[in-house]
Amino acid sequence: MTLPTIEHLEITEVHEGVAPGDDAVFIKLHSAGAVGSYGPVSERIGAYVRGTLTSAVRGADTTDHEGLLDQLRTAARTDPSDSASWAVGAVDCAAWDLHGHLAGRSVAGLLTTSIPQPSASAYASWLSQDLSSIADVGMLRRVAADGWSFTKWGLRRAPGDSSGEAAMRMAQAVERSAQALGTALAIDAVGTWTPSVAMAFARNVDTAGLLWLEDPLPRHDLDTYELLAATRLPLAVGERAHCDEDPVGLIQYVQPSALTLDVVGCGGLTRAVQILGVAQSQAIPIHPHGRSLVPGLHLAAAFPDAVPAVEYRLQWEPRRQRLYDIPLQPEHGRICLPDVPGLGTIPRSTACPVLR
Repeated sequence: MTLPTIEHLEITEVHEGVAPGDDAVFIKLHSAGAVGSYGPVSERIGAYVRGTLTSAVRGADTTDHEGLLDQLRTAARTDPSDSASWAVGAVDCAAWDLHGHLAGRSVAGLLTTSIPQPSASAYASWLSQDLSSIADVGMLRRVAADGWSFTKWGLRRAPGDSSGEAAMRMAQAVERSAQALGTALAIDAVGTWTPSVAMAFARNVDTAGLLWLEDPLPRHDLDTYELLAATRLPLAVGERAHCDEDPVGLIQYVQPSALTLDVVGCGGLTRAVQILGVAQSQAIPIHPHGRSLVPGLHLAAAFPDAVPAVEYRLQWEPRRQRLYDIPLQPEHGRICLPDVPGLGTIPRSTACPVLR
């Protein structure tokens, strides 16, 4: 089936019901009367798309996603920032949504030659709830009782803690929380640890209650991650993967228990599928990062064996979902795909063009 080319790119923004600081910008691609959308993204990402990537999109084949990704990466290659990679990913996802609308199929159906799953398992995260300061362990149990695959919590290093003090305090918090839940959990250090804290934690923690430690370091310090992997500490990385980053090196050095890939941040669905192939060859599961929930959901529905669960961020996602024409609501730890062509990322009808 021959589909028309992309005609032009538009940037719109949802205004109604948006709180200060919320992302509310949507990327829209137009072709033959159809519109593909992705968002919400920040104003910074929208400005980058408009200023750097518009010319790479116009006239592109709506079905040649790898070709479009190459053009977008070339246009953004002079900028190694996270913003550039996010902008590439946002346009890529809008192109998949457009393809779905033109073909009358879900993006999950376009990604796989099999019949995609109608829903995907989810795990719950609540990173503002730090395990070392939670007094009410009943709250942990109440969250876990909603049927999630598992739960993930924050665990930040307190300023002023010595390496040994911080590591012992956090190892005890993990053990106490796992006992309260009666099951293992994941933790996210949100890049706040030092290498010495991470190594001391690896020596002190009982890994029986720990699914993984995610992003302990502020950067992909491969030398330190290789040392941590040698301790058999279960690690998860991938949220910060750039569209030009080679995933082979990250996987070989870190030997992660999971890749917490951000489907938009890594360069979009096209790039995520490429990385998924590398992860599958090493039997490493992908648990898509929750900031890009909707494309991560389609990835999971298309490749359920490789993507066991997507992240649902309890603190932020319900508010983000209000920006969509069809908001998603998890039920008993699963999220259904929107029953529409494309991704299901159409912004609410209150979206207005951003003035140029």
